[in-house]
Amino acid sequence: MAVITLKIDDQDVAIAAGSSLLQAAREADIPIPTLCHLEGVSPVGACRLCLVEVEGIHKLLPACVTEATEGMVVQTHSPRLAEYRRMTVELIFAEGNHVCSICVANGNCELQDVAIAVGMDHSRFPYRFPDRGVDLSHDLFAIDHNRCILCTRCVRVCDEIEGAHVWDIGYRGAACTIISGLNQPWGEVDACTSCGKCVDACPTGAIFHKGDTTGEKQGDRDKLAFLSTAREKQQWTR
Repeated sequence: MAVITLKIDDQDVAIAAGSSLLQAAREADIPIPTLCHLEGVSPVGACRLCLVEVEGIHKLLPACVTEATEGMVVQTHSPRLAEYRRMTVELIFAEGNHVCSICVANGNCELQDVAIAVGMDHSRFPYRFPDRGVDLSHDLFAIDHNRCILCTRCVRVCDEIEGAHVWDIGYRGAACTIISGLNQPWGEVDACTSCGKCVDACPTGAIFHKGDTTGEKQGDRDKLAFLSTAREKQQWTR
């Protein structure tokens, strides 16, 4: 296996060729905030929180989808990056209806954690207060589009791990939303196996178990990575 070396935050890092900058940083215990990234499914670079600076390249690059190459010099934390990340989180909050005090994921929410990490305590942007719906048609689960951040983790988990492809992205621009089936109510989609992987994958309280109340949602992120590895290596026991 070929190994390449690079420098991240003045630290020498060795990683297998073909690895991403995010993988290299995590190998060296260098934290980079993410929301759309999920171990076990393909990266898409949707949230843009993992932007990093690479010497010799003017634009910022998303670490999750940028391949680490020999001799790279990478900066993961700087005043410029801190400002971009805080602005990104502010825009996410302004774009949706995120009311933490009544959310099922309050206290167990990755968006909440990232907001604290980047020092976001208010948004400088006007809140849009979009008119979004809640789908309660499924027997076991529900989706509240007000809390969705369009990370597409549910889409990728359902497609790549469960193989059902219940979820997809519909419409464009400000109207962009997660849809089930051919834009059917979730409970009417025959392809859904009721596995609950999308609930575990969701970083916020957008997809949850029916009956969960404020702060009750608990996700199992490790299960998804385990299932992906098990399928690839045909190892189904822990």
